[in-house]
Amino acid sequence: METRKTETESEHFDQVQSMQVIREMIDISRRKLQNDGILFMVWGWALFYSAMSRFLISKILFSRMEVKAFKIAGAIITVFVLGYTLYYLWQQRKKVQTWIGTSLRWVWLSVVFCMVLINLILMNILHEVRFDLQHPIFMVVFAYAVIVSGVILRYRLMILTGIIFGLLAWASSWFELTNQLLFESIAWFVAFILPGHILFARKSLGK
Repeated sequence: METRKTETESEHFDQVQSMQVIREMIDISRRKLQNDGILFMVWGWALFYSAMSRFLISKILFSRMEVKAFKIAGAIITVFVLGYTLYYLWQQRKKVQTWIGTSLRWVWLSVVFCMVLINLILMNILHEVRFDLQHPIFMVVFAYAVIVSGVILRYRLMILTGIIFGLLAWASSWFELTNQLLFESIAWFVAFILPGHILFARKSLGK
């Protein structure tokens, strides 16, 4: 009886210990996510600018010089964002890595892989590039990645913004390409910029 009781207590202890380890890994990943809030902001604003500038150019009659200025600014922003991201990841390389962090990395790498496959499939079936179809599908893929990331981290705000991103993708499918860009820019603001600023603010306040 004592042996069985000891085994039961040991199993209970192992379960409690395992749950504690999982909670600690989630906390580490959440803290890292707060640190990564700057990346959400940087990428969010870059993608927002890309979609919004194309929307404005399509709706407002700008001069050639103004359109060229939009494009040059977009190129500069792209180079800056890529450079800053590489620098940030290089600086973070020696910090604690968890299986949750690794899972998130693979989720977002899978997004890129899926987008390439979607393009190839659309070209194979339609024999042309249909941007009005491509945009909503890509938005759905991003929405899925945001939701999955939120579920892994048990972060409700991220789950909510992912759902909103998906609904905006569905709503945009009812409009032509130029208007889809407006929905896309709103989606980037909701899913990346807003959470990014909140995460960065929490880090600054030490929460």
